[in-house]
Amino acid sequence: MLTEPLPNVLDVRKASARGVSISGTLKPLDLPRFKALLADETGEIRADLAFSRDEENRPVVQVEITAEVAVICQRCLKSMPLGLDAENTLGIVWNDDQAKHLPRHLDPLIVPEDEGCNLWELVEDELMLALPSFSYHDTQDCKEILSGYTGQGEEEEAGAERPNPFDVLAQLKSDD
Repeated sequence: MLTEPLPNVLDVRKASARGVSISGTLKPLDLPRFKALLADETGEIRADLAFSRDEENRPVVQVEITAEVAVICQRCLKSMPLGLDAENTLGIVWNDDQAKHLPRHLDPLIVPEDEGCNLWELVEDELMLALPSFSYHDTQDCKEILSGYTGQGEEEEAGAERPNPFDVLAQLKSDD
């Protein structure tokens, strides 16, 4: 399958007026803020952007992103694969004032007049929002990884009887 890189900058207003659709791929290495949240730089990101105008003639972009990346498991601290899917519809506006007047189903994409939109940053923002707060292997997978850390000394220590620290209190109570 032939994959082309996603263009970096695009005039999104013209693209919306023409009904342009753009698809492309990126590597996590291309997105520095997103890369910092990953376990390594491997993986691939595919973005599909469809520009159009909505029923009220507002410029909008439908964003669909799929990514296969590696993140850190918060339980065992090992690398684990993670598949991300993000979908969103953004209303293209010039400033914060216009963003406030968008309907609730549209998130704002603020692009100042006479400037192109950095598509890589748009994809990066959507991916960062799609990341789960915490990533974990399946419980069984983490147990297998963590079971290698228990040593002989710990098992023996768990089997031996330990003195109860509250025995001292029981002795004081019985002296009364």
